[in-house]
Amino acid sequence: MTGLEPFGARLRRAMDERGPLCVGIDPHASLLAEWGLSDDVTGLERFSRTVVEAVADRVAVLKPQSAFFERFGSRGVAVLETTVREAREAGALVVMDAKRGDIGSTMAAYAESFLREDAPLFSDALTVSPYLGYGSLGPAVALARETGTGLFVLALTSNPEGGEVQHAIRADGRTVGATVLGHLAAENAGEEPLGSFGAVVGATLGDLSSYDLDMGGPILAPGIGAQGATAADLPAVFGGAVRNVVPNVSRGVLRHGPDAVALRDAAERFAEEIRAAVASV
Repeated sequence: MTGLEPFGARLRRAMDERGPLCVGIDPHASLLAEWGLSDDVTGLERFSRTVVEAVADRVAVLKPQSAFFERFGSRGVAVLETTVREAREAGALVVMDAKRGDIGSTMAAYAESFLREDAPLFSDALTVSPYLGYGSLGPAVALARETGTGLFVLALTSNPEGGEVQHAIRADGRTVGATVLGHLAAENAGEEPLGSFGAVVGATLGDLSSYDLDMGGPILAPGIGAQGATAADLPAVFGGAVRNVVPNVSRGVLRHGPDAVALRDAAERFAEEIRAAVASV
């Protein structure tokens, strides 16, 4: 049993102290090239360490995208292990962006890979997919409660293909996305100051007033920066739930590398813009 506070409480404190910003660590080939790095494990390691050293001591959340590490096999996963460990040691919370989803013992194994305290890739939270049925996430929910970690569940994603599933209307008249949000509200019931079971909701989606986003947990919101959304858009998109939004910025920060000072300045600028937008509500 871990001694960690629940993820939601730790995230609320980090957002209040450091600003509501998540910086993605997405070392795809084109970005490595922009940094003048080789598309191999050496370049991967240099890229990841630079990001961690530049911003992990000042941003609330870092979100490594596991696929960009996994493509290099076991050596890439070893770099990911180091990245996660060093980011957490520097004070950032780590959300592993792996979007895992399965059933039964397989879902349990995925959860143990990232949410068990002695796991090499132990992270503060994990992104998961509910589209084998929300109940299929049960093993991950149970382990997260046990270890003080959290989940971010895909609910209303920013990719245009997502709508054919997430906006589909069920027999009870609710959309699939609304159903996912309803399950999360139940998971977070009674949790203060913030529940540990969050949703992934795109910041580029525009008016979401038909959805109840105030489900007691955090909202991981990709789309700020290169995808077109701005900090100023957040209140209109998320309404009263905006205080619980953790906007994710990846390329908007990472394009300023490999200079560590430029990376740090970009992250601080985004954090301040987001903080101001949230305070305006």
